[in-house]
Amino acid sequence: MARIAEKIIVALDVATKKEALDLVDQLGDTISFFKIGLQLYTAEGPEIVRAVLATGAKVFLDLKLHDIPNTVAKAVESAANLGVQMLTVHLSGGSEMIRAAVAARKNKMSILGVTFLTSANEETLREVGISNKMANHVLRLGKVGVEAGIDGLVASAHEIKALRSEFGDKTKIIVPGIRPSWADTGDQKRVMTPRQALDAGANYLVIGRPITAHSNPRDAVTKILDEINA
Repeated sequence: MARIAEKIIVALDVATKKEALDLVDQLGDTISFFKIGLQLYTAEGPEIVRAVLATGAKVFLDLKLHDIPNTVAKAVESAANLGVQMLTVHLSGGSEMIRAAVAARKNKMSILGVTFLTSANEETLREVGISNKMANHVLRLGKVGVEAGIDGLVASAHEIKALRSEFGDKTKIIVPGIRPSWADTGDQKRVMTPRQALDAGANYLVIGRPITAHSNPRDAVTKILDEINA
């Protein structure tokens, strides 16, 4: 069960440093990897990253960088200096931006490429002028990222099999939008259970509200691990 727990990244999508560190303290004997996203990072800044790392946990800094190549490269350098293990960029920024991010990484930090958000669907693609099917669009962005040297891809569980078929084990696949069988899907549209995503070939599962919004986060983690191992 411990090895399965290493594949779970808990999303600290909370408002304050205290809430985040309370969760890390509650879950730290089981979970070793935590995601810090825009909400928490905007509220608390780099200090929250340092504080979580100081507990001995690993940090996935999910800032989804998307800017001109030079700006992204400088942001990657700053994140690497903090000591985070993973950092996200948007693959829609294009190959020049991605290569700049990859070139700027250091301290064994992985650059992950976000394909398309799990809160989006085919209608969202149409709204932004993309006529491709979701699976094809994600695969196309994945190819751009892999060819530019990305370390891993962030995609919904629905695209795992296609990505794994195309790239084999050349890249890691990190999957948000994970919902246990007992959890509400909320604003996520392309979801799977933890067991389904792992069976499809995910390397890491990013799980937030089913754990962090639960009345007892430790119990929620235990329920998820039990469901995976059932």
